[in-house]
Amino acid sequence: MRTISPPSSRNCSPSCDEPSRPHKEHDNVTSRLSDKTAIITGAGSGIGKAISRVLAEENMHLILAGRTRARLEATAAEVQRLAASVQVVPTDITIEAGVVSLFTIARESSRSLDLVVNNAGTFEGGPIEGIELETWQHVLAVNLTGPFLCTREAMRIMKPQRGGRIINVGSISAQMPRMHSLPYTTTKHGLVGLTKAAALEGREFGISVSCIHPGNVLTERRAASDAASDQEPMMTCAELAETIRTMAALPAHVNMLEAIVLPVRQTYLGRG
Repeated sequence: MRTISPPSSRNCSPSCDEPSRPHKEHDNVTSRLSDKTAIITGAGSGIGKAISRVLAEENMHLILAGRTRARLEATAAEVQRLAASVQVVPTDITIEAGVVSLFTIARESSRSLDLVVNNAGTFEGGPIEGIELETWQHVLAVNLTGPFLCTREAMRIMKPQRGGRIINVGSISAQMPRMHSLPYTTTKHGLVGLTKAAALEGREFGISVSCIHPGNVLTERRAASDAASDQEPMMTCAELAETIRTMAALPAHVNMLEAIVLPVRQTYLGRG
């Protein structure tokens, strides 16, 4: 684990994505998120890095989780001038002991745990008859078991404190699947069920649980791909992260249970 406290300057390093709105000095932050604590999984790249950026802009204490320390350190270096503080906690969300340790660190280092963003995920697919059991189990572990473990550990903290918010990053594949996406699509359907069941259980404790369903997002993987689906209209990671910011900053008694976010020109209904 590494903790980084911000220096006095709030200007982002050149390696950061271009901010979606002007940076705010600590003294001017009026957000509901200011000085609160968030865990972001998959924070080392793509959507997770962009989410870390917008939450840092809200003066949050960030706990960045992911498998690769070097990538987490890179994210931390980019957001440390914006965030109240940053901790790097390398974590494989498919391993129970690692997830328990992540949330133990959060409990011991923060006054409260206010937000968990279950962002980490993977995609593997192909024709059904060619999918190996190992592939199926891996996608299930990352996309569904990981969010379950994180949600369970979050609830163990949030129920006693009577409040908190969990945001799951799903996919429009839970509504309109693509061909050859059986493991991925199945897990994203499962994540919707996890979201709704957890939201129901958290309700009496003031805990909100929601799921955002992104359409095409121009992640590093997709930018380097020549697949036909990766040539479709795209939104940037930063643009998607704005929706996460909005969901996270809602009043505590308000929950955006589900949200579909996609490029205007992306085919959604009737896609194949």
